Amino acid sequence: MNNVWLTPPLVFIIFLALSLLLSKGTALLAARGKDAPGKTKAYACGEDVQLNRVQPDYSQFFPFAFFFTIMHVVALIIATVPSGISWIAALYLIIAVLAIFILFRR
Repeated sequence: MNNVWLTPPLVFIIFLALSLLLSKGTALLAARGKDAPGKTKAYACGEDVQLNRVQPDYSQFFPFAFFFTIMHVVALIIATVPSGISWIAALYLIIAVLAIFILFRR
């Protein structure tokens, strides 16, 4: 290897050290003082809002999230397949289309 400074572990350690230095440096500039009484309350434009817990239903969200996951993985695999084995890309694409049909069946 020509340049040891470009090895991934060393670059990671260097950037980790730089980010820790930046974090400590900006912490010195942060405002200090006593906590305000409403610091941890939800902001509602000055209005007092009762704390309530909402439990959203993600059952309608899951198929779309799964669809985008399938499409992103398919795009990554198809884009990186070597040119000599395009039949594997076609097979993978067929399986992905079947998975999408199964996902959105009624």
